[in-house]
Amino acid sequence: MTTRVALVGASGKLGTIIRRVIDSLDGFEVTHALGSRDTFASFTEVDIVIDATHPAVSTEVVAEAIAARVNVLVATSGWSADRIAALRPDVVEAGIGIVFIPNFSLGSIVATALAAAAGRLFDSVEIIEAHRDTKVDSPSGTAVRTAEMIAAAREMPVAAPHVDQRARGQQVASVPVHSLRRPGVIARQDVILSGPGESVTITHDTIDSAAAYAPGIAIAVRSALDVTGIVVGLENFIDIGIGAPAGADS
Repeated sequence: MTTRVALVGASGKLGTIIRRVIDSLDGFEVTHALGSRDTFASFTEVDIVIDATHPAVSTEVVAEAIAARVNVLVATSGWSADRIAALRPDVVEAGIGIVFIPNFSLGSIVATALAAAAGRLFDSVEIIEAHRDTKVDSPSGTAVRTAEMIAAAREMPVAAPHVDQRARGQQVASVPVHSLRRPGVIARQDVILSGPGESVTITHDTIDSAAAYAPGIAIAVRSALDVTGIVVGLENFIDIGIGAPAGADS
């Protein structure tokens, strides 16, 4: 039996990569390739919705999928922990599942887990993330996710002096995050952890987004079909062997 997929944002950069991966998967077919301005009434005709749009549209896609009682894989960044938590009553009532994936890269998942594990040991933690200048949201979903996982691993907020000054970045779960938007970059994140007499930098750099994202997309698409409740992060579907805090929220 073929799993029918509605892919919203199918013609965008990420949507094109997702479409290529789905076309290579046995048992899956994109039956509805939609744009951000299309109607989402066809969600009742599919088995899963994949959102690869942008923050202003993503909320509408998710709301329409919940109304249609269809599982959703959200590949759009800009969803904070509070916004995701606010969806829980409607998701439970609909009896569906929503999977939020801030980053499909396996390397990024490993780097974030390492940062969360190391975040217990260092009181000073800051994140610098860089994306191409066409990315409309900041901080990135990956940076937000990393900061939230570091905070979840700690008993106390990180030490972040002078955060009242705008140049000190935006605090996310007490962690200062600095966003760069410039040409010539795909995606890069540095987590800098400092303690007395030493520092550790954990870096993930995406060089080829299509190659980096494809394995994670395949895992997420297959897994999201059977999820109930809310799950955040690709690490919930793979064992990377790092003692980072679990990211599921169901």
